[in-house]
Amino acid sequence: MPRNVHNDILGAIGNTPLIRLNHITRGVKATVYAKVETFNPGHSIKDRMALRMVEDAEKKGLLKPGGTIIEGTSGNTGMGLAMAAIVKGYKCIFTTTDKQSAEKVYALRAFGAEVIVCPTDVEPEDPRSYYSVSSRLVKETPNSWKANQYDNLSNSQAHYETTGPEIWEQTEGKIDHLIVGVGTGGTLCGTGRFLKEKKPSVKVWGIDTYGSVFKKYKETGVFDKHEIYPYVTEGIGEDFLPENVDFSVIDAFEKVTDRNAAIYTREIVKQEGIWAGNSAGSAIAGLLQLKEHFKEGETVVVVFHDHGTRYVGKMFNPDWMRMMGYEDVPGPTARDLVKNKKVTDMLGVEETETVESAVRRMSENDFSQIPVVHEQRIVGSLSESYVYAHMVKDPSIRKAQVKTVMQKAFRYVDIETPVTLLANMITPESPAVLVRDFPADKTYILTGYDVLSAI
Repeated sequence: MPRNVHNDILGAIGNTPLIRLNHITRGVKATVYAKVETFNPGHSIKDRMALRMVEDAEKKGLLKPGGTIIEGTSGNTGMGLAMAAIVKGYKCIFTTTDKQSAEKVYALRAFGAEVIVCPTDVEPEDPRSYYSVSSRLVKETPNSWKANQYDNLSNSQAHYETTGPEIWEQTEGKIDHLIVGVGTGGTLCGTGRFLKEKKPSVKVWGIDTYGSVFKKYKETGVFDKHEIYPYVTEGIGEDFLPENVDFSVIDAFEKVTDRNAAIYTREIVKQEGIWAGNSAGSAIAGLLQLKEHFKEGETVVVVFHDHGTRYVGKMFNPDWMRMMGYEDVPGPTARDLVKNKKVTDMLGVEETETVESAVRRMSENDFSQIPVVHEQRIVGSLSESYVYAHMVKDPSIRKAQVKTVMQKAFRYVDIETPVTLLANMITPESPAVLVRDFPADKTYILTGYDVLSAI
């Protein structure tokens, strides 16, 4: 068959370009290339592993004619599975989380998939989680198969057989560092395994996000649930350990904040003309944080997983960036408030303590509100006025557990958030925010009074 002519859309998967980055990498001594996976027909690297998982399931008799593919997905794997389903004659049911961009959900439905949106801030074992819902659906749906991208090793094998060899050939074997955001682990570990077999000196760097367990587990071997809390960045990080994450392949992890991931997602298109997605922004932020590890004459390859069109309502929407506190605005930041000791290091109350105990804690520390925690994980909040109103109505509530009356958890904001943007985040319904200094592993509670004193 003539070159670049295919019998169906699945034949167009892979063989994506390697593009040198010339501007956003200023200050990095090595030569940096991006493996731009938006050139796949589904506009993401997940096309590769989605097709491989389907084909392997067919060979094993797990996926039968007329069957239904079920999967929990942040969007991109679902797109790859949906394409394969259309060509091969399957149905699709996908579960996803409410933190994913609306564009991803619309795209999946455009491909004829049924999409069920589940809450983000629940444990993986929670029956409401998108992992649990997808597992339940596969039991309830006749002639169905769950792809299970996290533990299905066809995922990493797809990258071992395609992404790795492509990068090796495109760099003529001169690659020294591979940088990839880690979610399922398939891309980094499959690609990294191939490259290390070819050249053992290749360093494999995983980009993680704050709120994920990967970095600490790699460094200590401890799965620390205290590392887990909600984060905004899409496509990377996890609150469990997928089987596709082979820690022996990964040399080290670097964590990137949600704010920097969002900012650099926009900077890639502004500076390089490459419209890539959120995990690419994380990868570039991680690259710049790691720049001292890269020497002149070395070659670094960064993987850009997906396309910026899936984030037009988020990182590429100025209103969303301001709402999240990610825009650069002149003036003091939350860091300045912390430096001047105008906010208090976070002190929480356990959800199993009594309301009376929580009130006492607030009184002793002169707090008007306090976070509610469960095993050091923030799960809610209490405000003085809210508790007072409940106790007036029912004095016996003082002996009840805090979790029976707690309010919604305060939102996290980055310590670099401009104070003028913080002001709009503090409302009567949400009277405080949690300011997080991620590298220092410190959290501060910030109230409207703190902001007023600064502006």
